[in-house]
Amino acid sequence: MPRSLLVLLGVALGLPLSAVAASLPTYRLEMRDGHFTPANLEVPAGRRFKIVLHNQGQGPAEFESTPLRVEKVMSPGVESFVVIHPLRPGRYAFFDEFHRDLAEGAIVAQ
Repeated sequence: MPRSLLVLLGVALGLPLSAVAASLPTYRLEMRDGHFTPANLEVPAGRRFKIVLHNQGQGPAEFESTPLRVEKVMSPGVESFVVIHPLRPGRYAFFDEFHRDLAEGAIVAQ
């Protein structure tokens, strides 16, 4: 059964969307004043996944990736997430828009 049908079925049965999405592979990315930990995330190619973002810095942070067409602005201390569509094998850069002078990170799909 396609994943989209499973999600719709789960929602129709009254399951919270968080429970339906819980089966996504999840990766944690800490942000602190323009630095990412880890700097590189290795993910399986061809599969959706979730990145839990946590801004541990003193100011705002923005997780942004031009090739992935995703951005998330977060205040200090905030935790949020982004869901990334299935990727082809390759390297996908991301950065903190508030700290463009610092090194980028990357998602490596294998």
